[in-house]
Amino acid sequence: MEPPADRFGRSFVEVISEKYSPENFPYRRGPGMGVVVVPAGGPQGSPMKDRLNMPSILVLNGCGINRAGDQAEIAAFCAHVIELDLSHNKLQDWQEISKIISSIPNLGFLNLSSNPLAGATLEPHWAEPFSRVRRLVLNNTQVSWDTVLLLTREIPDLEELFLCLNEYSSVSAPTVTCPTLRLLHITDNSLQDWAEVRKFGSMFPGLDTLVMANNNLGTIPDSKDILQRLFPNLRSINLNNSGLNRWEDIEKLNFFPKLVEVRLQGIPLLETYTNVERRSLMIAHLPAISLLNGSVVTDSEREDAERFFIRYHVEFPEKELPFRYHSLVTKYGKLEPLAEIDLRPRWRAQVEVHCEGKVEQLTIRLDQNVAALKKQLTTVVQLSTNSMRLYYIDKCTAFGPEEMKYNTRALHSYSIQDGDELLVVPKSK
Repeated sequence: MEPPADRFGRSFVEVISEKYSPENFPYRRGPGMGVVVVPAGGPQGSPMKDRLNMPSILVLNGCGINRAGDQAEIAAFCAHVIELDLSHNKLQDWQEISKIISSIPNLGFLNLSSNPLAGATLEPHWAEPFSRVRRLVLNNTQVSWDTVLLLTREIPDLEELFLCLNEYSSVSAPTVTCPTLRLLHITDNSLQDWAEVRKFGSMFPGLDTLVMANNNLGTIPDSKDILQRLFPNLRSINLNNSGLNRWEDIEKLNFFPKLVEVRLQGIPLLETYTNVERRSLMIAHLPAISLLNGSVVTDSEREDAERFFIRYHVEFPEKELPFRYHSLVTKYGKLEPLAEIDLRPRWRAQVEVHCEGKVEQLTIRLDQNVAALKKQLTTVVQLSTNSMRLYYIDKCTAFGPEEMKYNTRALHSYSIQDGDELLVVPKSK
């Protein structure tokens, strides 16, 4: 019999019995999703009344769970369960977790995030039931690194491991590797030394994706030969908000033989550059990358970035030129800086105003209309706006004067340039 819930927590069995009862969870989710509950010590009840309508993906986060409960009942309820979310509960005993996992034979995904597991000891025989898990989430649990090593040793087909927010500043190398792991998510820790990251390479030789944003990693000191061997299968790396501050460290990412995706936002190296400069210089430094900060790098963008890179460094002293500069000059030749062209529309022009044999120099605004110009001219030619006819003379064309008869027409539509003429003719009375 299940003991009554105490004020410190509830059992796994209590929670699923309540959450997935026919009253609270009335619909079956496909064949095999319902579980018949046979009352102990009595005849089987109604198939619908005594059926728990449990899905194959159980989300039990924040339910106050601190223990397993009756393992036979877990086995009866959860034979079909493939994913289990137990995050934000009160589990602090690995033995209780092991009881739950050992009773769910088809479990492939387990989330234990934000359970108070700091200082909890995992005995090897308690870790054995985890062997079927493929994806394991231990974020914000403060599990020890020795516990992580034990779990990776006991899970022969582990593919994804999440270890964020666990305050790791160092890790120890394993005696046994985990060749099946493809994704390691270890953001928001305190890893600063590349020597710690190097251990991931030997621990997870098949690693495809390494996400270690928000670690204050300072530099990558390894040589090309070491980096080529360290992560031979790595295709994606996330170093957002790390402490990288040298272009030499960025160039070293080229030594990972299969790397095609990089995330490098929020690093000190890029603080002084504009957004355009950041992306262009990064693309030029990383010739094999096809995804940068989540955006596809097209062939045309790469060529533009590489040409920009050459022009950006053209006036650098020879000793300060990055290695990449010379390879790109071999590809494109030495490129001169692009001429700076101001494409903003002109808004003023210096013109000559002719009226009855008199000539005046006048600066006019081109963002006004003809009516406003005539009003400006009244003080120059001593005529009212109703007493004048206004003509525009373009010195660069062979056409004659063009009368400016439409008062609402904007002056910039005439393409007036410095040195052009305005002719004011008094209207005949």
